[in-house]
Amino acid sequence: MSARNKRLRQLLSGEDILMAPGAHDALTARIAEMCGFDAVYMTGAGTVNTQLGMPDHSIITLTEMVQSAARLAKATSLPIVSDADTGYGGVLNVMRTVKEFESAGVSGIHLEDQVMPKRCGHLQGKEIITVEEMTAKIRAACHARTGPDFVIIARVDARGPLGFDEAVKRGHAYLEAGADMIFPEALESEAEFRSYAKGLAAPLLANMTEFGKTPFFSAAQFREMGYRMVIFPASAMRVAIKAVYDLFSEIRRTGTQQRMVERMFTRQQLYELLDYDGMLNLETRFAEKIPPK
Repeated sequence: MSARNKRLRQLLSGEDILMAPGAHDALTARIAEMCGFDAVYMTGAGTVNTQLGMPDHSIITLTEMVQSAARLAKATSLPIVSDADTGYGGVLNVMRTVKEFESAGVSGIHLEDQVMPKRCGHLQGKEIITVEEMTAKIRAACHARTGPDFVIIARVDARGPLGFDEAVKRGHAYLEAGADMIFPEALESEAEFRSYAKGLAAPLLANMTEFGKTPFFSAAQFREMGYRMVIFPASAMRVAIKAVYDLFSEIRRTGTQQRMVERMFTRQQLYELLDYDGMLNLETRFAEKIPPK
């Protein structure tokens, strides 16, 4: 998967900001590629919410996350950056986390400095591990990767519980420990985003989630403020949930889905997304000489 990893490095060092929509399953990742994105983000919260029907509260395991990531990697040729939560334990767990995600075809992960069980990054009540513990995790992560292009991103969750200045200090510490990129989570204003970028000469990732602490900014605005990548982690999931809710409500109320058909992908559009003809052609290529039953 080194070609995809190299591609991610190239994108992060390019002129434009890298936009990565959040994918909670393989089909969503294929849609991202169909729409022309250059990378995709595997959302941790979205994966937990859709695959387990549970909140993002350290419920999902490393194995489940890696299995999901592997499906995304097989479904798309895009580089994938994945949420890796806290690394699922101490430094040895972090090392295994890196190896498993890298083997699954992921091109980068982010690790956060929360204690376990973690909370969603935009909620109150987060608790933060020490700088020493987090820097040890980052050093371990960098040591564990088998290819130099695999991207290690340090997510700083300290803004809420410990304050903005501590979040900046931790960004510096995590860079010195070897992180390739810093992800300051849950900044609360344009002034904070600008100040963070000014205080930290490093590649930065911005999280443009809805209903959180961060105001809405466009990718171009984040680029102008000094950020190299922006993720939209739960947007697709939230839109999908609303669409399914509306559909089921309509069927329950009227007994038919007919009024919702115009909001659906047609059969042909779905088959194009899934490359159905390609699969049939492949089957024909190898099965054409099998005599009929």
